[in-house]
Amino acid sequence: MFNRELFILAHQAADRNFYSIYKKLIQNQWKSYDELKEEQEKQLRHMVNFAYENVPYYHKLFNDLRLVPGDIKKIEDLQKLPVLTKENIKSNWEDFQPVNLNKLHYYEGVTGGSTGNPLKYRLSKFDRFLSGALLYRGWGYGGYGLGDKMVFLAGSSLDIGTKSYLAKRVHEIARNIMKLSSFDMGEKEMRKYVNIINSFKPKFLRGYASSIYFFANWIEKNNLKIDYPLLIFTTSEKLYPHMKEQIGKIFHCEVLDTYGLNDGGISAYECQEHAGLHIDTERGIMEIADPEGNQLETGSGKILATSLYNYSMPFIRYDTNDLGNLTDDICSCGRGYKLLKEVIGRSVDFLLTPEGKNVNGWFFIYIFWKFCQGIKEYQIIQEKLDKIIIKIVTDEYFDEKQLNKILQEVRLKSEGWNVEFKFVDKIDKTKAGKYKYVINEIQE
Repeated sequence: MFNRELFILAHQAADRNFYSIYKKLIQNQWKSYDELKEEQEKQLRHMVNFAYENVPYYHKLFNDLRLVPGDIKKIEDLQKLPVLTKENIKSNWEDFQPVNLNKLHYYEGVTGGSTGNPLKYRLSKFDRFLSGALLYRGWGYGGYGLGDKMVFLAGSSLDIGTKSYLAKRVHEIARNIMKLSSFDMGEKEMRKYVNIINSFKPKFLRGYASSIYFFANWIEKNNLKIDYPLLIFTTSEKLYPHMKEQIGKIFHCEVLDTYGLNDGGISAYECQEHAGLHIDTERGIMEIADPEGNQLETGSGKILATSLYNYSMPFIRYDTNDLGNLTDDICSCGRGYKLLKEVIGRSVDFLLTPEGKNVNGWFFIYIFWKFCQGIKEYQIIQEKLDKIIIKIVTDEYFDEKQLNKILQEVRLKSEGWNVEFKFVDKIDKTKAGKYKYVINEIQE
């Protein structure tokens, strides 16, 4: 009970509306889809009006298309607008700034690292806390309650390794969590992780799909005993069936997948019926569209995101660069949300250091979240145990001083890696015709 109260108090201190929002979301999950869609479209109309009146990019776009805000009343009407790409945003950066930005409370962030195309963005304060409340509700599909013990095995995209030790411990205590870095997964570290989990005894484990899968295989190989969590949540990467089966077998528990996009304001969570991922409606609109941007009722297509509360930088029909498979199945759990059968995101390789560590490729993605000025695209290739190639596509805003900063970050992980930067005009596809931005050639 104490942990729950401390957890709520910590969130209320940051945003006094947090708990009331969370309670409303808990009630919302049992509404019918028609009710949820009606509320969603009401907020859509509000956001479209705001964007037209306050954001120069959208004002010009609507005028060029000879549209007025009243033409976008329903989700289906979004098809009247073009798909928004990262390139659109970068080339029109100033026009994405609301005229009343100085009156808004917002945070700044960077996204798109896993696509090799980093992008800076702003996130309204309310939108950020709504995202957190939705996250906790989504975990609740697996039995999570506010303040329950949880271990994170991930990297900086889950806010691991970005704070001082003292700030990290305060954060962990207030939220009853432990954070373990997937950027350091050598023999020594993983044995330490097993001991921490056995001592902390978490109800839940959350992390990158590849990191938890790697950890599970290592536990099996070393025939170690671990106090099993009740359930595992995977995130950030594609969770393949064989990975889900192996993780569940080694940890002796259920595995639930999750999907979220902070900049686009969309998220989806799997429940214990395993029928798919329930698509949240309260914070954003997720469309599944064909290559021309036409909405699909079912089947596979690209995921488009429309944020409903990010007034500091509204994204409307934003191309996430992910693919999703939408189904018309109805989950027997009773929740009214539509279901994603699966999310086809991007998997990231592990890299090896000469010192014998295994480093999740998200480590490099984090670096490019920090140092993305003037970098349009990048690709990391491990050619040999001691050789890393970093390919970079730049624009006119690139500052070569960033290379030293990137190199310093890499050196923190391994002094034995020789890093070579290559400036290229484009990033080539793999033999399979896909874009892959962190590649380990010595394991292929």
